[in-house]
Amino acid sequence: MSSEVAARRDAKKLVRSPSGLRMVPEHRAFGSPFGLEEPQWVPDKECPRCMQCDAKFDFLTRKHHCRRCGRCFCDKCCGQKVPLRRMCFVDPVRQCAECALVSHKEAEFYDKQLKVLLSGATFLVTFGNSEKPETMVCRLSNNQRYLLLDGDSHHEIDVARICSVQTLTEGFPPGGGNARATGMSLRLAAPGADGLTQLKLTAGEDAPASRRQSTAWLAAMHKATKLLYESRDQ
Repeated sequence: MSSEVAARRDAKKLVRSPSGLRMVPEHRAFGSPFGLEEPQWVPDKECPRCMQCDAKFDFLTRKHHCRRCGRCFCDKCCGQKVPLRRMCFVDPVRQCAECALVSHKEAEFYDKQLKVLLSGATFLVTFGNSEKPETMVCRLSNNQRYLLLDGDSHHEIDVARICSVQTLTEGFPPGGGNARATGMSLRLAAPGADGLTQLKLTAGEDAPASRRQSTAWLAAMHKATKLLYESRDQ
């Protein structure tokens, strides 16, 4: 991929919406598949009372719209300003208590797991029915839209084409606990092909530091796919 194409994919622009400033992709086609669209606000005339505590709006009790769900609330029920990275807001924005809780949880993905996905990890990669895996570094592209696989060959997987994900595990640690993640199986809707294509990532049995990195990457990808499905259901 040329540097010119890469720059075009990662280009951003600052826009102002009724909810605040947003740093969005310059080209909509390269937007993050984890992103959410801004909601339509409930019209003022349709919400004479707070949609949480039922307080009547008047000169003293002002109405506010939650930037995530678009519903009307009083200041008491919608007073928190929380980062909303999935809508690309530059600054924290006003959200109701329910939405603020969700946004706080998602912040961990953007602050921690996303960095792990961008850094990448090494896996044995098997395409389709191939019996010979290839050692490749797998990482998420800067615009979060592609899985980049680099080894003897190079592949780009559109994240939006991932239909299902299965985490592969083995054994249980002594004393109980969760099974160790050893890989991931992804089913993809390949462009121009009938049916689904399988992509299998398996962590290699090499240095402990590399295994830990691969395990962390798998956990982060599992979280990312949950956000991906939520975006589709919006």
